Amino acid sequence: MELHGWGRYPRLEAQVARPRAAADCAGLLAGPGPLIARGLGRSYGDSALAAQVLSTASLDHFQAFDPATGVLRCEAGVSLADILRCFVPRGWFLPVTPGTRFVTVGGAIASDVHGKNHHLDGTFANHVRSLVLLLGNGECVTASPGENAELFHATCGGMGLTGIILGAEIQLQAIRSSEIVETTLRCPDLGSVLQAFDTHARARYSVAWIDCLARGARLGRSLLMLGDHAQEGPLGLQPGAPLPVPVDLPAGLLNRSTMRAFNALYYRRVRQARSTRRIPFEPFFYPLDALANWNRLYGRPGFVQYQFVLPRSAGLAGLREVLERIAASGRGSFLAVLKVFGPANRNLLSFPTEGYTLALDFKAEPAVFELLDTLDRSVLQHGGRLYLTKDARMSEATFKAGYPQWQAFEDVRARWFAHGRFASAQSRRLGLS
Repeated sequence: MELHGWGRYPRLEAQVARPRAAADCAGLLAGPGPLIARGLGRSYGDSALAAQVLSTASLDHFQAFDPATGVLRCEAGVSLADILRCFVPRGWFLPVTPGTRFVTVGGAIASDVHGKNHHLDGTFANHVRSLVLLLGNGECVTASPGENAELFHATCGGMGLTGIILGAEIQLQAIRSSEIVETTLRCPDLGSVLQAFDTHARARYSVAWIDCLARGARLGRSLLMLGDHAQEGPLGLQPGAPLPVPVDLPAGLLNRSTMRAFNALYYRRVRQARSTRRIPFEPFFYPLDALANWNRLYGRPGFVQYQFVLPRSAGLAGLREVLERIAASGRGSFLAVLKVFGPANRNLLSFPTEGYTLALDFKAEPAVFELLDTLDRSVLQHGGRLYLTKDARMSEATFKAGYPQWQAFEDVRARWFAHGRFASAQSRRLGLS
């Protein structure tokens, strides 16, 4: 069957195995070539694409939960949406969540996903107590920060290249309400939004939408959203199904004029310099989940998401350079999201490092790839790197320059029987064995 990531670029023919239980997975390792695990297909590029794919869709069972401590044990195919549906009414929430809840636990670990609270709480893996991994030799092992630690730190953020994650034990966080107290700040330029991040560094959650087509004195104008869990209120989920996007939209519908108009309207929708409201958690954490198949907005050719991180010391200069290049190209993004990161963890290929991260969406077309090659050079010159989970076109040289621990990662893979057993279209493109 033809597979693609959430960006719908690239596309690849694959044989997909769908084991019904974890015990069935080992027998699939004897196939004709290396394979890669795939959850709900929400990585954007080719990190879960290969000629041989193992779907974890049926490995979706809760195994144990301690209501006194909030420790959950589950299989890797359990989605974050499953966890929220079951445990929010009981007063428990995810410790870290990305911008969609339609991600599996295995995928969240393999990508070591981050959220709007990285500056305080780190990545998803920081809250994984242990995981169970199927190795390339057919053996199942438990890995944690205290047991088989090198394997744990290679697997978290390792893009599925150390083995098949079968299950994990996760620490959930207690909440008193499912509502979020959200404060929105209008920031007229890039310097003001970076200063606002610093001023509100103790806010539990923070994220900014940024107008990447604004130029001159308005370069980097943003809306900064701050949030925290309400201390009292209901414990529940917002009812209702997402709105559908039933067909691919014409590729020409997203152009400089429509994006410029959208960005201007979106920025002006907040009329006050500061406003506060209480909202359900879904629109705060998952605004795009309200639109089913929103990736169809970019048409049949698909899109690429480009996310990078820059060190704090290079943040203002580096972000300004990137935004100026994008604005000059006229190829802006509807979905431009800026966040601040805290210190990096010990995971060898985990993306976040202390500084600022910007994520952008671009239509998949030749001129965009030329622009992104230019942006790659700017990111590397300022000491940054790109996010593997969002990547669909990074070069081997760019990857190895941005991830200096790649060789240590390969050494761990060799010691734990991964070479020749686990590979993706992305790993081959990036020069990993």
